[in-house]
Amino acid sequence: MHGAGNDFIVLNGIDQDLSNITREQWRALAHRQFGIGADQILLVEKATRPDADFRYRIFNADGGEVEQCGNGSRCFVRFVLDQGLSAKNPLRVEVAHTVLTLKSHPDGQVEVDMGAPIFEHAQIPFNANGLSSMQEFEEILYTLPLNLPATHDSFVGVLSMGNPHAVQVVFDVDSAPVLEEGPEIEQHAAFPNRVNAGYMQVINRYEIKLRVYERGSGETLACGTGACAAVVSGIRRGLLDSPVKVHTRGGDLQIAWGGIINNTAQPVIMTGPAVTVFNGETEI
Repeated sequence: MHGAGNDFIVLNGIDQDLSNITREQWRALAHRQFGIGADQILLVEKATRPDADFRYRIFNADGGEVEQCGNGSRCFVRFVLDQGLSAKNPLRVEVAHTVLTLKSHPDGQVEVDMGAPIFEHAQIPFNANGLSSMQEFEEILYTLPLNLPATHDSFVGVLSMGNPHAVQVVFDVDSAPVLEEGPEIEQHAAFPNRVNAGYMQVINRYEIKLRVYERGSGETLACGTGACAAVVSGIRRGLLDSPVKVHTRGGDLQIAWGGIINNTAQPVIMTGPAVTVFNGETEI
């Protein structure tokens, strides 16, 4: 399946036991030459809490399990409905740290309540010790000293959408050094669990272009949580107004965020496509 070009292997873990698959086996499945090929693997399971209809787990192409995947959540709801695992719409699905609400629209678009963004450093997690910072409207930007491709600083807004993001604004996203800087930002010492590196070009107050170097997968054609993080950061920097159309290399996403009301961050609503490419079986 894919959501705006961000592609997934989606597995039914309800009717078969897939709990013992190893990291090496996940990595082999995701390999684009020797396996099926995918940015991430999504495992659909029975819920473990009473307020959810399903649980789903996310494995990156490197075999590591991660907390959240926005484009994957849209593919998840399409998979569950198309496979006849549920007829409920909307659905509530359990991920690592929260429960998401997912709604399928008649036009094929899927709307996801991604929950509220997280700014507390310990919860991202992010260690700002030794980093210089500056205030831009409501956002604090931090400098990340980098070694490659040259010695310079990247100014990033830092937040979590259930997974960590470092978002920077660039003049031209097509020429941005995503493949050169992205691996270094992903592994930067300020992020104990690594980070997704986002590069955002502001077109106007309601429209951006975005590229993301994803933790454990490299650059993908789209990143749902990355789109949410970029829009939140852009609004907090005074550059954007909700809702915002996000142009990724794989397609467009619509992101809406109501900001912070009475000291409470409002949920981010993401709408975008979810497409089945093919179905099949494989031997593990």
